[in-house]
Amino acid sequence: MFCFSKRRQKPAIQKLADHLPQLLYVCPPKRLHHVYSANLPTHIIMTDTKAHLLYVEDDESLSFVTRDNLELNGYQVTYCEDGQKALDIIRSTQRFDLCILDVMLPEVDGFTLAQEIRKRDEQVPIIFLTAKSMKQDKIHGLTIGADDYITKPFSIEELLLKIDIFLRRSKYTGILRGNAPVNIGSYAFDYKNLSLIAEGYSETLTQKEADLLKLLNEHKNQVIKRSFILETIWGKDDYFLGRSLDVFISRLRKYLSLDDRIKIENIHGVGFKFRVDD
Repeated sequence: MFCFSKRRQKPAIQKLADHLPQLLYVCPPKRLHHVYSANLPTHIIMTDTKAHLLYVEDDESLSFVTRDNLELNGYQVTYCEDGQKALDIIRSTQRFDLCILDVMLPEVDGFTLAQEIRKRDEQVPIIFLTAKSMKQDKIHGLTIGADDYITKPFSIEELLLKIDIFLRRSKYTGILRGNAPVNIGSYAFDYKNLSLIAEGYSETLTQKEADLLKLLNEHKNQVIKRSFILETIWGKDDYFLGRSLDVFISRLRKYLSLDDRIKIENIHGVGFKFRVDD
């Protein structure tokens, strides 16, 4: 349901009205809140409290509208207008269910924030908001641990959809983390504890590395399509995520290089084959 919010009218809205033909709010199906539309009578909508989000954005107008929509959809939002304030919060004991980071920020940039988040939490989803169209920036963001990116200007509907997808996937991954360790060649792979161990060797994996290795091992000695890997782990199949996948494949090859019975083969134009010989 699309509707205008009657709750707040601030100057930031007028700023956006200058360059947006229409300001639309995406309202949840359940929320105790009065809303109105040009063609709709006033309603009372009920909602339940959802996840806790960290949102870092220095654009006052954009942040006001985005934060308002997130709250209208039931999310608890901790907002920071610059990178240093966000960094202080990240370094505290506060935990979040998902992080939304602008790349270009005062004081501390979004890439640095993402790296700090990953030091403390390998699993929390991170979405970058960026005005940049340069391929290397997007690839770099995905490589250091971001789950996805949205290029400005973006629709609120797109952001809400991505948040919902990543939160559901994060919950599912949390359930999977209870899986028992498995043997891969001469390695012991513990998905729950993100560890890969062999005689005289130990590697702590990132969540994405563990997700990828788990998926490959579940399809051991089978051809697995790139598109399937990208859609399963990253949520969509596109060029930038494909480049990020190649980086993670290279890392896994390095980690598994102690056992020459293990190969991650490129299948040209199709994907990969995770081969483990007896």
